[in-house]
Amino acid sequence: MLIMAGGVAVSPFIFQLAIFVMAIFVGYYVVWSVTPALHTPLMAVTNAISSVIIVGALIAVAAGTKGGSGLSTWTGALAVALCAVNIFGGFLVTQRMLAMYKKKERPAPKADVKAGAK
Repeated sequence: MLIMAGGVAVSPFIFQLAIFVMAIFVGYYVVWSVTPALHTPLMAVTNAISSVIIVGALIAVAAGTKGGSGLSTWTGALAVALCAVNIFGGFLVTQRMLAMYKKKERPAPKADVKAGAK
């Protein structure tokens, strides 16, 4: 299967690789242009996406253990591990960002001992 691009046959692998490389650049510029105020909501969405991915990875592991290929078992297990790190790290970062916006309690002023002894 060849894709015609400007009169030249391009293999599907090269075509998909080019899309992947462009997606890396677009993702890099999108992530670094996010303002700090939007960081926490975007992190919550990322955690939600990772939770959907981890379900698919668990299905891949289950399919591999029930007569499937060993490759799907190992790649599914790797995907589960990476998604788990992403989800838990996202929760830690989100908690840290939310803690920055909490008001800090100030200690009560201490009574001046010398001022009271007249």
